[in-house]
Amino acid sequence: MGNSQPTNKTGRKVVQQKLENASKTNILSLREHNLDSLPDQVFLITNLKTLDISSNELKSLSDIGSLKLLKSLNCDDNKLGPGSMEKITSLTKLQILRAGGNTLGRPISDQPKKDRKQNPKPTPMKKSEALPSALPSNLKQIVLDRNYFSTIPPSLLSSKLQKLEKLDLSSNQLVTLPSEISNLSKLEELKLDNNKIAFLPDGIGQLACLKTLSLKNNVISTEGSALFSSKRPQPLPASLFIDTLLIDLNLHGNPMTSTQLNDFEGYSVFLDRRQKVKTKDIYGGAMTSFGVCGLK
Repeated sequence: MGNSQPTNKTGRKVVQQKLENASKTNILSLREHNLDSLPDQVFLITNLKTLDISSNELKSLSDIGSLKLLKSLNCDDNKLGPGSMEKITSLTKLQILRAGGNTLGRPISDQPKKDRKQNPKPTPMKKSEALPSALPSNLKQIVLDRNYFSTIPPSLLSSKLQKLEKLDLSSNQLVTLPSEISNLSKLEELKLDNNKIAFLPDGIGQLACLKTLSLKNNVISTEGSALFSSKRPQPLPASLFIDTLLIDLNLHGNPMTSTQLNDFEGYSVFLDRRQKVKTKDIYGGAMTSFGVCGLK
């Protein structure tokens, strides 16, 4: 467990008052308190439903698994590394998980030396240990941007995540998107900005509920030619445009032009659907076709 009197910039009295209020409101925010461990009292608030511990110095979530009623957990911008999220598996009611700005995808052997003083010669951990082997099946939103992932942990692609609607893996080091992404059948929004992705798998078209896809600042291109074949497939499969509900696609910062994108098989279907949806439900006016995806 954490220390009963952790270091914090707002004072122990303020933290204590928040803890007392949380037992009544079921909501606790300890954001930006410079905490290096969580107060023991947190885990005694068994009715807690929303917990924000973002922007601290935490390396562990201690006994987070004891908060059985927790629905929303924000631990963005801490120092959480591989293995630190294991106990969230017990949070069966969890619907929102935010853990961006940590080092979950960086092996312990690659962690800064100042974070390894007690174990100068750590044993490297497998990439799959970045997250638990099983995540809570009620999750609807997962945000794991800025975590040094070079591959997507298998548990994020599990068919057990049948309620997942939003997944954000922006600003990592991803090179490919596994075909298992098709397991996330209820996914509506996928953000993969600022990675190194050059193409998407055919399985992306099986995300029948997908409406928003952001791929800003990746390396998707036609390599100078829009003549595709089985040996040189289209980097964005036709199924993405035809078989999903996609209406918002952002490709800003990729090495290709809107003219090249316009030649992709299925793209016209996407444009027609997008214009109809935007006209009817959002803006009340037709959209310009070539500029809708952030390309020149």
